[in-house]
Amino acid sequence: MNKQNPFENIRVVLSHTSHPGNIGAAARAMKTMGLRHLYLINPYRFPDPQATAMAAGADDILENAVVCASIDEALHGVAFTVAMTARLRDISIEVKLPREAMPEVLQQASVQPVALLFGTEMSGLTNEEMSKAQVLVNIPTDPDFSSLNLAAAVQVMSYELSVAAQGFVPQMVEARPASHEQMEGYYAHLEKVLFEIGFFTTQNPTRMMQRLRRLYARARPEPEEINILRGMLSVTTEYNARLKKRYLEEHSDVQEH
Repeated sequence: MNKQNPFENIRVVLSHTSHPGNIGAAARAMKTMGLRHLYLINPYRFPDPQATAMAAGADDILENAVVCASIDEALHGVAFTVAMTARLRDISIEVKLPREAMPEVLQQASVQPVALLFGTEMSGLTNEEMSKAQVLVNIPTDPDFSSLNLAAAVQVMSYELSVAAQGFVPQMVEARPASHEQMEGYYAHLEKVLFEIGFFTTQNPTRMMQRLRRLYARARPEPEEINILRGMLSVTTEYNARLKKRYLEEHSDVQEH
């Protein structure tokens, strides 16, 4: 982690890119604005001559690109994720314009790793992928022709970062949010306990977990707060186990008589 240059803490993450040329063009877009860290989640073809050709001199970005098998692997160590979305869906995660979001990205990147997450060319990010983010960004386009090339989207975001950096002054950050893996560990623990106590008997588990993720994305809990929450979950599990044991003992006595 680099506290002197926020750009060193920013990774561009491309998920399931189908055309290798777009990877190369995205690398070129990154390098023109000073971004260097490219992560690829299950690209269809990479490395590939088309990626190299479209990089047009940004070969070092491609050579150092990190290829990942999952989004959790790509976001490992990240504490703040911004996801790109072309559609304003039924989702309560905060949605910002690029110029609104980039100062916050720089502020977060001044103290911790940050990710800019881009989806596949045809359909963008899935709901599951977007649930990993704390903020969504929508690039405004003509509603009659809203399709934006992946590399063009990377270029827009990289440019907006460059603009924001011109007058950027790091501020004192008193609290840092929990990392991606800490949050994912908590979500897994939470879902397990909610199943154990029967909460999902009248709820759709997938839908409910999406809503809970959005709630925590807005709250951005700190590591110590996640530890408190997980401690509460552990106590809930223990209490639920005691209740089940008592119930079985009481009903066992009734059956014997």
